[in-house]
Amino acid sequence: MRKKIVAGNWKMNKTQEDAKNLVEAVLSSCKDEAAVTKIFFPPMPFLGMVSSLVQGTSSFSAGAQNCHYAESGAFTGETSAAAIASCGASYVLVGHSERRQYFLENDEQLKQKIDRALGHSLSPIYCVGEQLAERNNHHYFTVIKNQLQNSLFHLSESAVLRTVIAYEPVWAIGTGLTATPDQAQEMHAFIRLALTEKYGIAVAQKISVLYGGSCNAKNAKELFACPDVDGGLIGGASLIAEDFVKIAHSF
Repeated sequence: MRKKIVAGNWKMNKTQEDAKNLVEAVLSSCKDEAAVTKIFFPPMPFLGMVSSLVQGTSSFSAGAQNCHYAESGAFTGETSAAAIASCGASYVLVGHSERRQYFLENDEQLKQKIDRALGHSLSPIYCVGEQLAERNNHHYFTVIKNQLQNSLFHLSESAVLRTVIAYEPVWAIGTGLTATPDQAQEMHAFIRLALTEKYGIAVAQKISVLYGGSCNAKNAKELFACPDVDGGLIGGASLIAEDFVKIAHSF
């Protein structure tokens, strides 16, 4: 059975005090039940604190927004998978569209990041998605298939079962635009089909695929009702405790 997941990517927002207040507000009003996994992705300086705050809960976890592809070394300002795991995190985002766009991360680097994360018992949430021009030119299936093949499909069945995929149409991130439920379902079903072709239906049906394009408290219920949408990677709405709780209760 696939996990239902609501993951809040705070991006470069909040101070330490803000972060503590946000997590505590969510914990006090959100059901701590295993049916839905809730994950906080704070800025790196707050990861240890957030991990401590959710320790002992049954359905809350913490994750890092990024990790480096090397095990260690002279990479000033970067953070290794080992360091992230030592902070008590369980997840790490890999390949977010902003990392691809602003930091020019390529598929080979993302492949290595996934391997590093898995090597330190972290579950990667691997982000895939197309630009607006790629959608308008009807190249989106090819773009997504290539991103999966180049960075994820080298994994064994046992390893890929420890991953999560997030479909984030780049044209719908921070723009106020959102894929329609039909568009989201079409892409999620395509991702599930690609997984089935590579690993078989039994494996494909166990991997959670999240929607990550301007999902909010108003549209989450409709998006999550799609048969192949297993939750959301939430951006701006995750910065407001009330909205994040509503989204977590949208299944």
